[in-house]
Amino acid sequence: MKIVSAEQQYNADKITIEKQQITSLELMERAGGQIFEWLDSRLEGVPVPVHIFCGIGDNGGDGMVVGRLLIEHGYNVVIYVVNYSDKRSDNFLYNYDRIKKVTKNWPIIIKREAHFPKITSEDVVIDAIFGIGLSRSPEGWVKKLITYLNETEAFKLSIDIPSGLFANKALEDEDAVFLANHTLTFQAPKLAFFLPKTAPFVRDFEVLDIGLDSDFLDDLKPLAHLITLFEAKNLYKYRDKYAHKGTFGHALIVGGSYGKIGAAVLASKAAFKIGAGLVTAFVPKCGYNILQTTIPEAMVATDKEDEIITNIVIDFEPTAIGIGMGIGKNKATAEAITKLFKTQNAPMVIDADALNILAENKEVLKLLPKSSILTPHPGELKRLIGAWKDDYEKLEKVKKFSKKNEAVVIIKGAFTTIVYMDNLYINSTGNPGMATGGSGDALTGAITGLLCQGYNILQASLFGVYLHGLAGDNAANVIGYEALMASDIIDNLGKAYMELFTNDMEEPE
Repeated sequence: MKIVSAEQQYNADKITIEKQQITSLELMERAGGQIFEWLDSRLEGVPVPVHIFCGIGDNGGDGMVVGRLLIEHGYNVVIYVVNYSDKRSDNFLYNYDRIKKVTKNWPIIIKREAHFPKITSEDVVIDAIFGIGLSRSPEGWVKKLITYLNETEAFKLSIDIPSGLFANKALEDEDAVFLANHTLTFQAPKLAFFLPKTAPFVRDFEVLDIGLDSDFLDDLKPLAHLITLFEAKNLYKYRDKYAHKGTFGHALIVGGSYGKIGAAVLASKAAFKIGAGLVTAFVPKCGYNILQTTIPEAMVATDKEDEIITNIVIDFEPTAIGIGMGIGKNKATAEAITKLFKTQNAPMVIDADALNILAENKEVLKLLPKSSILTPHPGELKRLIGAWKDDYEKLEKVKKFSKKNEAVVIIKGAFTTIVYMDNLYINSTGNPGMATGGSGDALTGAITGLLCQGYNILQASLFGVYLHGLAGDNAANVIGYEALMASDIIDNLGKAYMELFTNDMEEPE
């Protein structure tokens, strides 16, 4: 699914109006009608008080359409004009005038704090104050209105985007953003819905198809891609009936140190569970019995040292390598990783302490194999690329890093973001229960296992992150967030695969 910028959304509207030979008012009616249908299907005629707060631009015009349709269908509606300027859009004025044809209760004008209405927990509040065209944060009494509405216990719905939030630029004032329980956005989600500083204001969203020109949307290079079930299913590589274990590659998992052998166990098991044909774990001597006991399917090679890795020596050519989990930052370990970078051409998934070693030794970055995948959490990322002032600068810095090093960078967290060259991909699966020790080790093993099966570095990253998150979701549905462990994620990878084919799916618009 494509994630679009505000400018791209406006261009899609413009092209649709031209090609479908409709007016902007007709497109607004279509959009407002979709929101009405969504509300009507849930309210089912129950006359709960609905408060619609409309700005004086086209987002407010959408709100006027919704209000008129609700009134026509017998709902208990009060419409407010948030009068922050004397300017009015033509579409707003037209739909404002149409209200008087369906009710004697004209919209109430709000010009100051004294005009704020009483809102109860039984009410529904619809935010149509500002849309994706917002250029600066709300101020004065308008900001106070948003704060007041946020403090109510009413169900809060935003049209297209929560007011005060910019579609694709950094947040300026978090106290001036409408905190929506649900957002109904038109045709495509916006990047602000997924970034750490802005996503909390969206909470939950749904994309409404308002019939924008499909040819334009198909040809559009989006701001980012949202990886959903549809995209994941299309990434899947079917297994040949006559395949053997060699067909699905030989993964090398390099990880572990004294007290952290479990990291190598989790990564090795995940590589198997995701479908690798063979897995060899390379660990310090102290990890030998642990690996042989916990994963009898795996082969184990050991370092000459008992507690750390100092020299990675193997007697086979790995299809893919996962490295860094629990490995520590000992000088000898750093030298061993550097040597591996020099001698191995297999695609690598680089995680945890291997990332920290890279960050501390910038010269080693020059040795990074070109088919590499880096999987930092925010702290590791900051050590790699330096600090950033906001989420958008962070993404630009990661793009630059990716292009310079010809590597995929997976920024772990809620809505894990995959960056490859100039392209951004946002994952749609996962939950807070996955913020637990070993979750990243499982992800590294899973992606390594996919590389072994012939997925390229981008495919393995997208598919691995999606399946890892879906497995975590399946586990959380059974045991809850708090009890979720990395081993639960691994144990649910098979079910995640199965879910890809539970239902026939059609591509979302």
